[in-house]
Amino acid sequence: MTSKIRYGGDYNPEQWPEEVWDEDHRLFTRAGIDTLTVGVFSWALTQPAPDTFDFTVLDRILDRAAAEGRQVCLATGTAALPPWLAKRHPEVNRTDFEGRRHRYGQRHNFCPSSPAYRRHATALAALLAERYARHPALLAWHINNEYGGACYCEMCADAFRTWLRDRYVTLDALNDAWCTTFWSHRYTDFDEIEPPSALTEHWRGPDHTAFQGTTLDYFRFTTDALLGCFLAEKEVIRAHDPDTPVTTNFMGMFRPLDYHRWAPHLDFASWDSYPPLDAPPTWPALAHDLMRGLKDGAPFWLMEQTPSTTACRDVNPLRRPGELRLATYQAIAHGADAALYFQMRASRGACEKYHGAVIGHAGRDDTRVFREVAAIGREFAELGDITLGARTPARTALLFDWDSWWALEISDGPSRPLKYQNVVHAYYRAAREAGADVDVLPQTADLTGYDVVLAPVLHMVKGDLAGRLEAVAARGGTVLATFLSGRVDEHDRAFLTDVPGPLAPLMGIRVDEWDSRPPEFVQPVPELSAEARLVFEIVLPRGAEPVATYGTDFYAGTPAVTRNRYGERGGEAWYVATALDQPGVDQVVRRVLARHDLIGPYVEHPGLETATRVAPDGTRVLFLLNHATQPARLTAHAAATDLLTGKRVEEGEALTLDPLGTAILRL
Repeated sequence: MTSKIRYGGDYNPEQWPEEVWDEDHRLFTRAGIDTLTVGVFSWALTQPAPDTFDFTVLDRILDRAAAEGRQVCLATGTAALPPWLAKRHPEVNRTDFEGRRHRYGQRHNFCPSSPAYRRHATALAALLAERYARHPALLAWHINNEYGGACYCEMCADAFRTWLRDRYVTLDALNDAWCTTFWSHRYTDFDEIEPPSALTEHWRGPDHTAFQGTTLDYFRFTTDALLGCFLAEKEVIRAHDPDTPVTTNFMGMFRPLDYHRWAPHLDFASWDSYPPLDAPPTWPALAHDLMRGLKDGAPFWLMEQTPSTTACRDVNPLRRPGELRLATYQAIAHGADAALYFQMRASRGACEKYHGAVIGHAGRDDTRVFREVAAIGREFAELGDITLGARTPARTALLFDWDSWWALEISDGPSRPLKYQNVVHAYYRAAREAGADVDVLPQTADLTGYDVVLAPVLHMVKGDLAGRLEAVAARGGTVLATFLSGRVDEHDRAFLTDVPGPLAPLMGIRVDEWDSRPPEFVQPVPELSAEARLVFEIVLPRGAEPVATYGTDFYAGTPAVTRNRYGERGGEAWYVATALDQPGVDQVVRRVLARHDLIGPYVEHPGLETATRVAPDGTRVLFLLNHATQPARLTAHAAATDLLTGKRVEEGEALTLDPLGTAILRL
């Protein structure tokens, strides 16, 4: 294993003549590249026919990497079907939401319930593991690639019915969970159940469904079906290689798959970071922290990011000078032990020929992008292993829940324009910009180590979560929940009690009514000098005290934000009954953080991100990331040494970060 951050990216040398490989490796050495992801889309190359396997090219790729002192993250190549498999077994092609069986093409194109796909994919994975398990270049196994998509074929319908039998056992339990007395849907045989699609329960697309419980379970089934494909490949790999770590690359806040259900089965989490256009820096930061939270705070790999530009969007802006370095160090600051790119050399044809690459089509080493990549490689070599395995000592937790995401956005009412990600991000952003480190966790996580728990739009409350949140407040902590929290149980059935359901005793409120308005309607919240939109719950305090109120309509003067004292140790529960704008969210979150002394030392510097990691030996490292295009002029809050420059700074001394600059301070 290396004693530094892993550095490299996706490499597809099979796309070019072998003489190009010599130049590639020369450039890799110049850029400090030590890790290559290979074989991601190599199925048709390694298995050109049903009974024919050819590992000649892959042998040379791995042997060359080993000879150059590099290691590989070896993919199983099963993310895209070879044409012969689709031709020989048409049933491996997916059936879409509209009921159309697809012909061969694109990628993510396999039915997860297809026995033919499973048989051929696991056979290939087994042969790869048998052949390369002891290869000196092998560092990790990379199963499939960016799992996603759904299938609605008859095989998936049968698999869904089997999944439902396992989950509910009896039809009475299923009918109760899905509320099938509504619209005469009561099932008398599992074989009567159809996958929810455009031909059955849906209209106007996948988020408009008559039976939310049914659709919610199909989302869960799809997560498990694709996970089953991953586990089948992992099992055959483990038969030949019991030790090499296994992963697959996630996609951050990716709605279709519940990554919390996958997390226990990965040896380490990894993900591909391609933030939305013009996203604030807290958007990828939230995804980084979500990925770190998958494995109880263990470091993850940044498996892909573009070194310059993407190609898949209508408009694909170029990363400005310094942005790549800043994004890379942001990943390290949030827990990455590897920083890899897509792609190492630009594809010559097809849909990714204009996607950014470390090495362009001309193979030059004097481009701006290559020079920036090489400069980061040199810094990683100097930084060494100090951040490897480091943890984040957060005292603030944010709950992220795929079930709540799905249930909220497929619900009829109260507001289609409301988006789970946007609300969650608003509260995460407020905490991060206040200087707090944040762990992003599932509902099942242990909350005993946190002073503050943020639970925005926690639509679905499962298991014993309500009691564990009460325990946070009972020992003096603070819990914050928002509108549309505590509404439904694990089956998306409304709680037969006052809103917010199981959270009501903790929050000290009751909600009987809620108002929903178009996005252009603005409700003022005078005490915060803030604005609110979309949803306005009408709160009746039941022990809680108003913090801020609505300014207009018949419910003017009623609480928009409340605080409830809880327990004998000074605990508090805050409830925000409406979608506040970002300044309003910022004020509420800062008040919560301040009572626990969690406001950071540089909070008055807009655009400055901070993140703390603690190395296994106890070394405390503070990352300062200046996302502004102007210098950040700070006063050091503690004595420290900048690990990137070697410069020593004493407490109270001036500290300046260049525009888009980074400092890594050993405290």
